[in-house]
Amino acid sequence: MALTAETESRLYRSLRVVSGAAAHLVALGFPAAVAVLARPGSSLFSWHPLLMALAVSAAPRGGECPAPGAPAQGRLAGANAAALCPQFSFLMTEALLIFSPETSLLRSFSRKVRVRVHWALQLLALLCALLGLGIITYNKHLNGKGHFVTWHGLTGLLAVLYTGGQCAGGVLLLYPKLMKNWTLAKLKLYHATSGLVGYLLGCASLMLGMCSLWFTTTVTGASWYLAMLCPLVTSLVIMNQVSNAYLYRKRSQH
Repeated sequence: MALTAETESRLYRSLRVVSGAAAHLVALGFPAAVAVLARPGSSLFSWHPLLMALAVSAAPRGGECPAPGAPAQGRLAGANAAALCPQFSFLMTEALLIFSPETSLLRSFSRKVRVRVHWALQLLALLCALLGLGIITYNKHLNGKGHFVTWHGLTGLLAVLYTGGQCAGGVLLLYPKLMKNWTLAKLKLYHATSGLVGYLLGCASLMLGMCSLWFTTTVTGASWYLAMLCPLVTSLVIMNQVSNAYLYRKRSQH
């Protein structure tokens, strides 16, 4: 039996609500799981994965997780990993989900309030990313190792730089008069689409981090595959949200 347009619309909306709720759970649960694995404070490196997970949910940069009694250089490496993880998972994901019409935690508030919270979360995400990047860079220096010689390191560096540029570009939305030849609608479209690219870049760095020696020796079997699903779930949800809010709407106007 063919579904009516109204039934299809309700079904699609229900799926978006369920997927959005799943994204919220992943954004909160993934950094929590990384914190348990990395044990922040047990080493310097342990902060790298946690901070990146809070920002986008990025995993450690690679290498083995040092033992609690390891020297200062090893402890530094661990801290760095924990710090980078939260940046891309919790903060950035929630900063984008704030504008979801179905699952935003602040949907009862005005758009002005949501924009301000979006800005605050994005800046916190960038701060966590810069802190995590600084920790792992310093740890590499102490251990005499090369910087940004892996795909995870390169994509992570690119994601952090891109995030910084994206935050700077967001200033144009606060002060659209700076771009007199651009309409506010066009600025919003470009900001949303470029932000999506940056988010996907961060998730790619996260997934590469989960292929590192530290993560693969800590998380094995079905748990590893489940962890890899986390950034895929949030990426699909964010892609659908941006597409429905800007890309599909723009296409329908032509």
